[in-house]
Amino acid sequence: MSSSERLVELEDLVVRLPVEGEHRTVLRGVDLTIGVGEAVGLVGESGSGKSMTARTIDRLLPAGATVEGTVRFDGQDVWSLDGDALRRFRTDVAMVFQDPRTYINPVRRIGDFMTEAVLAHGLMGKREAGLRAIELLEAVRIDRGAARMRQYPHELSGGMLQRVMIAAVLMARPRLLLADEPTTALDVTTQAEVMAILDELRREFGLAMLFITHDLELATAICNRTVVMYAGQVMEIGPAEAMEEEPIHPYTVALLAARPSITAARARLDAIAGQPMSAYDAPDDGCAFEARCKHAAEECRASMPALITRGDRAVRCVRIDSLRAVEGVVAGD
Repeated sequence: MSSSERLVELEDLVVRLPVEGEHRTVLRGVDLTIGVGEAVGLVGESGSGKSMTARTIDRLLPAGATVEGTVRFDGQDVWSLDGDALRRFRTDVAMVFQDPRTYINPVRRIGDFMTEAVLAHGLMGKREAGLRAIELLEAVRIDRGAARMRQYPHELSGGMLQRVMIAAVLMARPRLLLADEPTTALDVTTQAEVMAILDELRREFGLAMLFITHDLELATAICNRTVVMYAGQVMEIGPAEAMEEEPIHPYTVALLAARPSITAARARLDAIAGQPMSAYDAPDDGCAFEARCKHAAEECRASMPALITRGDRAVRCVRIDSLRAVEGVVAGD
């Protein structure tokens, strides 16, 4: 991918947050790119750094956080933006959160929520904003848009509110969508409907997207590439289908083995041994996944592995060649 095709570039990103009087590392040398119009899935267990990566891109870190490395959006250093450049960035990047009821003001009407940002930034007049809001409500398959604009959040179901949030973030015609597990709070049927709408609108509007999920299979279904994270580090990157069919890193293999199957009957799922590790608990030397990896060897504890590029794949594992074809672990060419 050439530099002109890259919308987002993270290089050696390190983030530390103030916790109980000390700074704790939550991201450890993250490298990641998102191309123009590309959908990238960010997968991993809770605490792996997925949401923190998205919040760092969108400059939504808490006070006192420190950021090292580079975050670029369309060639500009995000953390150095201010004034008009920062306001433009705020309209170019939109975020869809997990639970819409947490982020939609319960005492304001749906129409006020949807039009607030574009009116505040002076992007549209009130009438134009209202018409666009109704148009977008129809795009996310909410009927009677004009009537819905006058309703309050408690009058809509969780699935409808999530669709309202998706419509609202599209009001300012963003170029990048950060979707942080947008269907977690919904039932399975509604999840499928919301994801179909999100994917359809992303393609229609030509948006780039960073899609955060625990589900590697779901990321494969709607994303071009998948990034697997663990303990604040990127463990594997590759084309979405290839990552599901031929995972390389033992952690990616373990994630796939732990998911339920609708075609194969199993007495119990394969669990990953041990507990997920936070970035601030990860060793300075050695692989962060070593303590839970069934293929760990002495060399895994010797030094922190680098992210090794093999064609269109990248893997953070010193044993990728020696693990070829061992218990389903496949190394790149």
